[in-house]
This record gives sequence, structure tokens and C-alpha cells, in this order.
Amino acid sequence: MSGRKTKEDILQKKEKGEKIIMLTAYDYPLGSLVDQAGVDIVLVGDSLANVVLGLERTKDVGMAEMIHHAKAVNRAVKQAMLVGDMPYEAYQENIEASVANAGRFIEEAGCQAVKLEWFDQCLSVAKKIVQAGIPVMGHVGLTPQTADRLGGLKVQGKDAQSAQQILVNAKALEAAGCFCVVLECIPTELAQMITQELSIPTIGIGAGVHCDGQVLVTHDLLGYVELFQPKFTKKYAHLDGVILTALKEYCREVKDGRFPDDDHSYHINKEQLKTVKARSL
Repeated sequence: MSGRKTKEDILQKKEKGEKIIMLTAYDYPLGSLVDQAGVDIVLVGDSLANVVLGLERTKDVGMAEMIHHAKAVNRAVKQAMLVGDMPYEAYQENIEASVANAGRFIEEAGCQAVKLEWFDQCLSVAKKIVQAGIPVMGHVGLTPQTADRLGGLKVQGKDAQSAQQILVNAKALEAAGCFCVVLECIPTELAQMITQELSIPTIGIGAGVHCDGQVLVTHDLLGYVELFQPKFTKKYAHLDGVILTALKEYCREVKDGRFPDDDHSYHINKEQLKTVKARSL
């Protein structure tokens, strides 16, 4: 953990007007690459459910899986802040266990903070975790874990009443001690207003350019999996095609007997081979 960015570093970025960069990672190889790219925060996101485990909802991933993958990413990350995404069961299904579960991300998985999505008891949970000495990142707007209560995975805050409530929730999370707030799938104008009114940083995902920082699911920007692609996702690569081409070529070479060739094989000294053959007679 030595040398990693801290919550103080993230707070200072807002003060200096420097953009905060956050990306997701779920295993050692991707965690290492994302860290080497120079991001400020690596999030072990509950999007693990969709892009790695093949589950339909982020709500379906549990603590066992999140801790397991966070441990792997922890081994890779050297300079970025590492944040663990609290799964639904860890704090919404079992509020009493929320502080202990947050502690597991710190003690077992090596994270430096946890992220909570907004829900009815969010403020009391956030306060308890902060009081336990664990930095908390909030999350308002579209909250995928409870998207079924919001009408599905769609933009939030498009009318005055819901926009005002998102602003109120963001301010409440700051008052509860959160060091940062994710704004997901809300109008750019609302995100700009929230960013201006909060003293803590905002990190947008589908919330426009005026947030203090940005986050995307790394698999989405790499074009690594063909899942639902929301409007805010920009593909910077198309790795799925590259990987599939390589895999098909491997299959063809094995089928045709072209792999492994001599360059990819080992050999024994001819005299040693004669000895082996003689002893086998």
C-alpha cells in the first residue's frame, strides 16, 4: 500500500482543479495495467457480476466474490488508491454487518476505501463506516443495485423533483463524511450544479464533462465483452475481435497439426534418447 494515493490526494485534486481518473479492475493482470496507465483510483466494482461472472444484476454478486477479486487487484496496484465496491448483501441486506463488511475490504483485501450506493438507510451506514475510520465513497443518481426501484437502468434526475433529490442526497453524503461521490447517469447540468456545490470531488459516469473526475468500466472501454453498452460508454479499443481472431487461429493450427512447431517444442540429446530406448527394450 505504500506509495498509493490517499483520500487526501483525491481531495486535493479538486482543490487544484485537476481531473480525477478512475477505472475498474477485477484481477491481477488488468489491475496492473490500469495502475500503470496512471489512474488515480482503481475500483474493484460490483460490475464484476456482469463482465466477469456473467450474472444479470450487480445485486447478485456477494462478499465472497468481491473480497476474492479485490485481493487479486490489491497485489497489482502500486500507485493508485484502491476502492472496494460494497455488494448489496454487505450493507443493504444486512445493515448491522455493514461496518464489519467494510472492514473486510480494508483488512483482508487491502483496499483503502469502500463505495456505497444510495439507499434508504445509506446515511446512517455511511456515518458508521466513516466513524470506524474507513473512507467512504458515495454514489447517487442511477444506482444499479436497486435499479428495479428506479424504473430500470435509465437516466435519473430529468425532472425538477428527482433532480433536487439527487442534489440533496449528494450533499447529505458529504455531510455524513464521504470523501467523494459518484454521479451516475444524470443530466450534465445537474452534475455541474452538484460539483459546484460540493466541497468533495464528484466522479461522473454518464454525467457529463463538468464532474471533478470520470470513471468507466474498463472492459467496456476496451471492447472486451459484448454486453449492453450505455450511451456514455466510449470504446477505445475492440479487444473482443482481436482475442477471438487469435483464439480461432490457435484452433486451426492445432487441428492442422501446425502447433506446436519445432520452435515451440523441447528436445532431448540424441545419445540420451538412445539410452532411454535401449533401457525400454
